[in-house]
Amino acid sequence: MSDHKDYKFSITVHSEDLAVVNCLRSLSQYSQKTSNNRIPWGGTKDADWKNDKCHVTFHFTSESYREGFKSEVKRLLPDNCCSFIEESNNNPAHKISK
Repeated sequence: MSDHKDYKFSITVHSEDLAVVNCLRSLSQYSQKTSNNRIPWGGTKDADWKNDKCHVTFHFTSESYREGFKSEVKRLLPDNCCSFIEESNNNPAHKISK
């Protein structure tokens, strides 16, 4: 079973549209094909997005899952609705406290 530290392949996305952010959350879950597919979108709540100047960061267990996410975003969403800001191969997800 994967732990949050295994979700170290991250991508930060900017979007001014909260509806798009909700779509991105779903696409991140769809793109994480194995393990816990809810971890990729942890820390992307509406308040997180707003507090981080319309940025959200998604975390995946592999570079290929991150690339799959990017491909799905490009395939399904209009070009002008969001942009990829930054990627990292060593940015582990953090467990969110409730």
